[in-house]
Amino acid sequence: MNFKINFIITAVFLSLSSCLNYQKEIVFQYVDPLKKVFPESSYFPMQEAHADVARGEDAGFQFVIRSGFALEDVTVRVDEPTFNDIKLTEIKTGFVGFVPVDRPVPNPGRDYLKTASGYYPDPILDDISMDIPAGMTQPVWITIKIPRDAAPGIYNGDITLVAKKGLQKIKIEKEISIEVFQPVIDKTSLLVTNWFSFERLDLLNKDKKLEKFSDDYWKYAKIMADIMAEYRQNVVLLRPLDLTDFKEEGNTWTFDFSNFNRMVKLMVDAGCCEYIEGGHIGGRLPQNWMGPFIVKVPEKTGDKWEMKDYDINDAEARNFYNQFFPALVKNLKENGWLDIYWQHIADEPIESNKKSYAEISEYVRKLIPEIKIIEACHSSDLDGSIDIWVPQLNFLKDDFDFYKKQQEKGKEVWFYTCLGPQENFANRFIEQPLIKTRILHWINYRYGITGYLHWGLNHWRADDNDPYSVTTDMNYAGNTLPAGDMNIVYPAVDKLLPSIRLEAMRDGIVDYELLKMLEKKNPDKAKEIVQQMVFGFDHYDLSILHFRKLRKEILTELSVQ
Repeated sequence: MNFKINFIITAVFLSLSSCLNYQKEIVFQYVDPLKKVFPESSYFPMQEAHADVARGEDAGFQFVIRSGFALEDVTVRVDEPTFNDIKLTEIKTGFVGFVPVDRPVPNPGRDYLKTASGYYPDPILDDISMDIPAGMTQPVWITIKIPRDAAPGIYNGDITLVAKKGLQKIKIEKEISIEVFQPVIDKTSLLVTNWFSFERLDLLNKDKKLEKFSDDYWKYAKIMADIMAEYRQNVVLLRPLDLTDFKEEGNTWTFDFSNFNRMVKLMVDAGCCEYIEGGHIGGRLPQNWMGPFIVKVPEKTGDKWEMKDYDINDAEARNFYNQFFPALVKNLKENGWLDIYWQHIADEPIESNKKSYAEISEYVRKLIPEIKIIEACHSSDLDGSIDIWVPQLNFLKDDFDFYKKQQEKGKEVWFYTCLGPQENFANRFIEQPLIKTRILHWINYRYGITGYLHWGLNHWRADDNDPYSVTTDMNYAGNTLPAGDMNIVYPAVDKLLPSIRLEAMRDGIVDYELLKMLEKKNPDKAKEIVQQMVFGFDHYDLSILHFRKLRKEILTELSVQ
């Protein structure tokens, strides 16, 4: 009997000792979701896992897992946060994936993040479980949707880590809390577009070639529309020239807009299309950045239509567009879309080709005077050619007085980022602190800029490169497309996965809306708060603690009756 008791006591002791040891050896700790965590990160100060949110937005959490020994079959479960028996039920969890950066940003800012491993956190994976090697830090991302009719108050919940070490089962629990404030976020007013591509949607199709306008094509278009809507995009670039069927008899053209109309309806129904950017009709000749702009005209090659380059003064080009644009306007009117349609001419006019841009714009305006022209531009010397100005952020800074005068004339001004600007400007690069992506839209508010454009929703390279292993590119002129410039979502079978940058961008769009709400109530306070984060176009306070304090101040001010 004594032997049995001693055996049981010894077994219990060993079990308790093992439990205490793994608690010491395993780190399961909250880290602010604006903090990027690397595979080799090892120090995590104790922080309360808490989020302050408005109704109608998303509460975000990040936890890190790090162990001195390998963990198998790691899962994370979040119990529904509850307040007065009201539960927050729409919860997403995902392990944050790491991607390599083989070409660093050529002109990094002073806050550039350098990691010893060369790997950076970005995609939010949808794996239910994963194995974590010894000594590696693995972030976990949690997003909890707050209903617009949620009762204000503090919601408390638990997050549970379950894993295996050999035959031993490990379980660690942590508390989380969410304070839901009075303000309600519904539709957002900031106009946001991320240009998307169908070029490599075969990556969603188990690498099977995707036929244009097939059932799978429309299925994946819906998947793109849904994720754009989920992350508060409300402007969509659609190129009628790519979505129209043509017929030509002699010099007479006829146009079938069925596929264009189907795509617009799909995007509108998904909720990501309050406005349509009509895609560019022209561009530069290949590898000729400084050269004049040409326009594209369809020509039949065999049984396929291909776009050929023409000078705008060419008779064939004029004949085509003299018929195309009136037919497009008629179709837009019939569908009730004329007032939400804008037209691009050619991307990024610069000093050396502004004359050719202005010539095409003047011609197009005569054909479609009721449609606004929108353009991402490097040159401000195009007054009269553009209605919705979209300068790159650094050019907005350089010519800000000009753009303010354009607004006074009734024109609209946005800004865009792409591979530039770099250095200390906010952008969406993977190597930048995540807060710099979020405060892009604080910049919108600070300077009265009503829209934001980026070219790279899913422009994975059109070759065999895996977007998870190749994150940069170099174009013909030797310009590096930094990691994160080409895409802000990642492919998986029959789905698109968001990135932590896309989460930050969505939350920044909400911040813009909260600042606009505060402006109506207390404009001086809104101005005071935004100026504490954005000192200048490329000068910001990147303190996460200070950012959280200011954001709670906004929510508190808006909650006072």
